Amino acid sequence: MAAEATPGVVAVNRGRFWHCALMTSSMLVLISGPYLTGTDGNEARIAANLGRMEAMALPVYEKGHLAVVAEWLSLPVIKQAGGIDHGSPQFAQYQYPAAHRLLALCDAVLRIPGQSRGADLECDLARAMGKPVFLSLDDLPVAAPHP
Repeated sequence: MAAEATPGVVAVNRGRFWHCALMTSSMLVLISGPYLTGTDGNEARIAANLGRMEAMALPVYEKGHLAVVAEWLSLPVIKQAGGIDHGSPQFAQYQYPAAHRLLALCDAVLRIPGQSRGADLECDLARAMGKPVFLSLDDLPVAAPHP
């Protein structure tokens, strides 16, 4: 027996169960996860952590949203302030404040796996702002199609 379609609701088959989720408007989603954690300052490991966050951009887009990574915006600020590496005082001065300013403009956070004090702080701040924090891409609702 076929289920009747309900406008604004999408049904997703997850194994034996069907889950229904309300479709939402398109959101600006901050991707939050480890950046420096576990890298010992190794630039290749830092780049790999950034790559894991950036890898979420297309899947988030395919769900009808836009993804943003805080480092995309904070690193140019740090560089312009004279920061030359992750150990620079400018990094400490601007990294989290820029990320938190960006968070205020976002509609939601997608927290990717991995230990990260900074990502946990971003999620706590998002919740305090009343913004949803998704712990899985599967939990991110599909946006209603644009006209």
